Amino acid sequence: MGVFTDIDDTLTTEGAITPPALQALAELKAQGLHVIAITGRPVGWSEPLAQSWPVDAIVAENGAVALVAPGPESAAPVNNDDARVHPPSASSLKRLYIQEARARAANFQRMQAVLARIEQDIPGAARARDSGGRETDIAIDHSEFAHLPVPAIEAVVRLMQREGMNATVSSIHINGWFGQHDKFSGACWIAHELLGRDLTQELDRWVYVGDSTNDQVMFQRFPHSVGVANIRRFADQLQHSPRYITSSERGRGFWEVAQLLLKR
Repeated sequence: MGVFTDIDDTLTTEGAITPPALQALAELKAQGLHVIAITGRPVGWSEPLAQSWPVDAIVAENGAVALVAPGPESAAPVNNDDARVHPPSASSLKRLYIQEARARAANFQRMQAVLARIEQDIPGAARARDSGGRETDIAIDHSEFAHLPVPAIEAVVRLMQREGMNATVSSIHINGWFGQHDKFSGACWIAHELLGRDLTQELDRWVYVGDSTNDQVMFQRFPHSVGVANIRRFADQLQHSPRYITSSERGRGFWEVAQLLLKR
């Protein structure tokens, strides 16, 4: 049926998607497979990607908000020679939320107060540079533009949890939010909203590809779960590991997964 994939350090390498990974997305779509990216990144950051990548949708902010690409009848052509994609207009994207507007507004105010406490109480902790595009969560940078030691990362997680937030650690950020959603519930939600499918009844027809501890909920639930090779740096932190690990890291690892699927 298709592929769910993380973005940072799974599709991207050094912060950018490489031609092999982009080509892999296009080839999977060309074979009729659904391709949905699911990330802790903010919806504002994700919008240009949803406009330009050959994906059905991007689910951002750990399952809270989705950007849905136009259908095949309005999708622009993909140049398979160099993996360039002609983007649809921004207005053609549909934005969906898992929470109602009133709840989002109330949660946003609560999250800003927690964010201020984290920056005040935990030395070195600072909001991620992409925070301006976030609507339903907060993020602390630990490895993208800043380095936060493990004890400080753990302190941020504890503070978020004491405030009643969900907290998870990706390869670059610590994310916190109010609500019961996560990457898996977000995947189930978008499968129903976009495809009219009950993902829980067909997990064996999907593959999930990820790279970090915040992908564990997906590794646990998907029979066909894959970690790109850089997942090994988190090996001692994983309670739920992927079933398979690629030989290559990051975008090249995703390309490996795609080639195996295409051969089948």
